[in-house]
Amino acid sequence: MSNKLKTILLVIGIPTLYALLLRLFFGVETLDDLYKVMSISFLFLLPTIVGYLTIYFSDIKLVRKLSYRIIVPWIPIFCFFLLTLLMAIEGWACWIMVLPLSMLASSLGGLLAGYFMLKKKDNKLYVSLFVVFPLFISPLEQMIVAISGTYKAYTYIDIEAAPDQIWEHVTRVKEIPEAQDKGWLTRNLGFPRPVKAELNYLGVGAYRKAIFTNGLVFHETVTEYVDQKRMSFTIKAYPNEIPSATLDKHVLIGGQYFDVLNGTYELEQLNKTTYRLHLYSHFKLNTTFNFYASWWAKWIMKDIQNNILQIEKRRAEQSNTSIK
Repeated sequence: MSNKLKTILLVIGIPTLYALLLRLFFGVETLDDLYKVMSISFLFLLPTIVGYLTIYFSDIKLVRKLSYRIIVPWIPIFCFFLLTLLMAIEGWACWIMVLPLSMLASSLGGLLAGYFMLKKKDNKLYVSLFVVFPLFISPLEQMIVAISGTYKAYTYIDIEAAPDQIWEHVTRVKEIPEAQDKGWLTRNLGFPRPVKAELNYLGVGAYRKAIFTNGLVFHETVTEYVDQKRMSFTIKAYPNEIPSATLDKHVLIGGQYFDVLNGTYELEQLNKTTYRLHLYSHFKLNTTFNFYASWWAKWIMKDIQNNILQIEKRRAEQSNTSIK
């Protein structure tokens, strides 16, 4: 075996293998009370240690380059992500959301290892401590109850149409062709796209059914209704109704970590010809890192809402034109 191949196996192979073994360990169901993938211990400490190991096994001549210490730790992270996708351990959407955090953490690990190496510290001791660090930190983290936080996603769109035409397309949404779907973020993440929304009658207590592809259905109950002005509704998704291949369990709507609670449409008149249609929703997160997860959740919810709003705008304005 050539020295170059040995170096690659050390620098890339060992950190990748470490990450894969830790992911398998954190995924053992019988240890779920102590070790969770959806934790700071896994999502931040693991890539930090991967970055540390990458630089630890690198040639000191390369380590002296700052760019090497920052960028090269990303390689085993990418290799690890690819392996978990090929082995169907994790889903594409989950890793896309975790990737920025993992890249940052691995670079920090690389910089830390480089610091000790360039200062000629005893790195063997630090490596021994770091590789087992998540195994001790995770149980302590699980003793801290995950804080359940409620967040709001607000969107709006201006529509040049009569209020009755707008409201018709708000309360009930006819079948949406794929070509009209403009949800770029959710589409790239592989999330189901909206198909249609059905409503049995107009008023408080009405049942609204928002249907998405791949078996995702939002069951909605109208809690407040003012015709052509406001409609509020609770939202419920039942995880047992959603096929397992539809969403990764870590981003499953109605699951352990993420749930949508309610939504509201409000129609505001701006002038004689233009109305502003507001749409906002509240959702709940239940993790120990809501500070990061909430950013992604808001982007996803806003992308879904903006997609629906642009469809309603197009249809209302087309209806208004045909009436004229």
